[in-house]
Amino acid sequence: MDTVQKQIKICNGPRCKEKGSHEILEALKKEIKEQGVENKVTINEITSEDECPGYCALAPTMIVEPEGIIYKNLKTKNISSLVSEHIVKNTPVKKFQFLPKSIDQVPAESEVPFFEPQLFWAMRNRGRIDPESIDEYIAKDGYFAAEKALNQLNSEEIIEEMKKSGLRGRGGAGFPTHLKWQFAFQAEGDTKFVLCNADEGDPGAFMDRSILEADPHAVLEGMIIAAKAINANKGYIYCRTEYPLAIRRLQLAIQSAKEYGLLGDNILNSGFNFDLEIYQGAGAFVCGEETALMRSIEGKRGMPRPRPPFPAHKGLWEKPTILNNVETFSNVPQIIFKGGEWYSSVGTEKSKGTKVFALSGDIKNIGLVEVPMGTPLRTIIYDIGGGIPNKKEFKAVQLGGPSGGCVSEEYLDLPVDYEAIAQAGAIMGSGGMIVMDESTCMVDMARFFMDFVQDESCGKCTPCREGTKRILEILDRIKEGDGQPEDLQRLEEIGHYVQETSLCGLGQTAPNPVLSTLKYFREEYEAHIYDKTCPAKKCIALLKFEIDPEKCTSCGMCYKHCPVGAISWQKKEPAVIDKDKCIKCMTCFEKCMFDAIY
Repeated sequence: MDTVQKQIKICNGPRCKEKGSHEILEALKKEIKEQGVENKVTINEITSEDECPGYCALAPTMIVEPEGIIYKNLKTKNISSLVSEHIVKNTPVKKFQFLPKSIDQVPAESEVPFFEPQLFWAMRNRGRIDPESIDEYIAKDGYFAAEKALNQLNSEEIIEEMKKSGLRGRGGAGFPTHLKWQFAFQAEGDTKFVLCNADEGDPGAFMDRSILEADPHAVLEGMIIAAKAINANKGYIYCRTEYPLAIRRLQLAIQSAKEYGLLGDNILNSGFNFDLEIYQGAGAFVCGEETALMRSIEGKRGMPRPRPPFPAHKGLWEKPTILNNVETFSNVPQIIFKGGEWYSSVGTEKSKGTKVFALSGDIKNIGLVEVPMGTPLRTIIYDIGGGIPNKKEFKAVQLGGPSGGCVSEEYLDLPVDYEAIAQAGAIMGSGGMIVMDESTCMVDMARFFMDFVQDESCGKCTPCREGTKRILEILDRIKEGDGQPEDLQRLEEIGHYVQETSLCGLGQTAPNPVLSTLKYFREEYEAHIYDKTCPAKKCIALLKFEIDPEKCTSCGMCYKHCPVGAISWQKKEPAVIDKDKCIKCMTCFEKCMFDAIY
């Protein structure tokens, strides 16, 4: 009887699906059946980022095991030959393989430029285990750290190990994890709580989602250890309801852990009790703030409250509470199992370990990356990210999500750690990293992020509620060509006021995109205000469309596609734009193949 010889993993995640992976999957099933090799191959569909090789720019992708060959940029017409050659004849098709230029065979992960500078600690099990199998997690040393913490260490020893590690909160603020745990441990009270922030509201961020979908038990184990450290018996995972797969896998992980005696009463015969449940958030960005998150779990409107008292003393239901995010908890088991000094061996003096980033924007290799703290931005953007596509130049990178900051080319060699990024005018945040090329208008970019944070402001405190609204109004005015010279000073004054007087972290960091772009790209603001022009040609109100008669080939494409008849054209004659009729819709600019419209 023939046995299964090949396993095909076909990515059907968001990026691959956009590029037609579903059609490829159907074609693959059809070819396998028609060529009579159903007994030689199994197909696994990757529906999330948990097993994705990371090459979003090469979508759609397919991995054939046990060889580990990655096929890239697939089309349905390629599938027949792939099946007949690779599956039937056992001859990989080199034409469609992903191979680095310098390597002529299937590369090891360390030989691939995308992976070489990376170090997978928080994402160590991503794609390497079945996230729905507790046995596979245990086979990778899973729950060994929990056993050690529960049966061999007391609270002080756990906190001391966390102190040695130097782990700082990966949710954005970078507060030392051991200090937060120590304050909660020392706080008086019979009831204490451990919370995991899996809300992840930053646009374009999916670091926590990937860990939850790929390695949910790591988060559970980290929470068990934290509970032992502060003597808590109850925990909540606050996960956004837009993550249905993550929620399902968390529920399955909790159920499996209870069946194995790893959650509930008398865990591992240690006498320690700890239980967990999931609370689904409704998508409010402000609920990523710790006190607002706690109010939400209590069934109240998610709005921040003044601090002190801090949650370590009065948190959920006024009881001592610690809150860490998904990435933070996923690092805890390794620290306890391998030792704090092992973890602190990587990173910078004040920022230890690794950090996961969601790399996106104008860059060739979009996806999740994990690098040691202190890795230069240039390494992340060019060595891992592959640089800027379409032969364009790097302009800026936005760090820290919508309330982070934009830094310019002069900071490309900046080491990625909390202090260095803060000095440059940005924040680490939860790990968003948006790369922008020369075609990006920095005024428009600042306006985009300000619109987001203003819309997500809970409205409780006046500086954030009104200040962000005034900043947005000024940016709108500048983009429309109505900006005044004094607007630059107004933006800085209001921005600093909002930073200094807002109640919570959302308001305190909200002006960062504006203040950082004013710092590094002030000339673009001045061009909008004084010259009434947008250097990046993005602000439609400031554009004046002209046709260069020397470049115009008289093809008539602009004339045929203009929706309002603003272009006159005759055969063998250059086209002409009627500026009174032109609505600046950009259609003619996009349709012209000869760069004749400027």
